[in-house]
Amino acid sequence: MTQTTERPSTRPSETGTQPTAGSDRLTTQEGKIHVAQGVVQKIAGMACREVAGVYSMGTGSTRAFAAIRERIPGSSGPNVSQGVGVEVGETQAAVDLDIVVDYGASIAELGHSVQRNVKQSVERMTGLEVVEVNVNVDDVHLPDDEQSTPARVS
Repeated sequence: MTQTTERPSTRPSETGTQPTAGSDRLTTQEGKIHVAQGVVQKIAGMACREVAGVYSMGTGSTRAFAAIRERIPGSSGPNVSQGVGVEVGETQAAVDLDIVVDYGASIAELGHSVQRNVKQSVERMTGLEVVEVNVNVDDVHLPDDEQSTPARVS
């Protein structure tokens, strides 16, 4: 991923103005705001799932393990950060996504939509600058033919 660099803070007391969108929004006169890695993972996971054409997230082994875990009574249910890897610095974040797309979706267009939605959501909700969103398409979900055609043998 990328290495984050610290930008000089723009404090109202130093410049006489409020911080702009391009400045460090996580440092205020009252102190610093730190956003945990898990928070960014959940936001990115939810934003990715909002895009039409994303069937599920995660690699094959993580999806299989999650399916088993969800069937266990008392489990916590689906993990929204499954298939999401992030690196969070002081003011920047980088996101890696592993997704499964629906058959027929344009992978290039879907990838751009996912990148745009994840970047906007993370930046709006956390104040971090998202420097990259990498989308890895791991599989294609094919339509289930068994449901659409009647059984030949009864």
